[in-house]
Amino acid sequence: MQTDTMNVTGMRCGGCVNKIELALNGVVGVDSVQTSLASGEVTVVYDEAVTSPPVLEERVLSVGFGVHGIPATNGHDPRPDQCG
Repeated sequence: MQTDTMNVTGMRCGGCVNKIELALNGVVGVDSVQTSLASGEVTVVYDEAVTSPPVLEERVLSVGFGVHGIPATNGHDPRPDQCG
């Protein structure tokens, strides 16, 4: 198993954290995801034989958040039923 930490931008609430964690947990090979809203970091434990950092980063980008200098595209949804 491999552990990597990504700097993620665009997270503003618990709903954002949930959105990212759901997206990453949906990647085959991901064992666990821990997200810190305060630091903007997401730590992923995954099977490096099955997935890779570029795949994980692309998944974060696909749900609207920025990662490692690539800007967010609208990950935060301020509607009460969408973000905590």
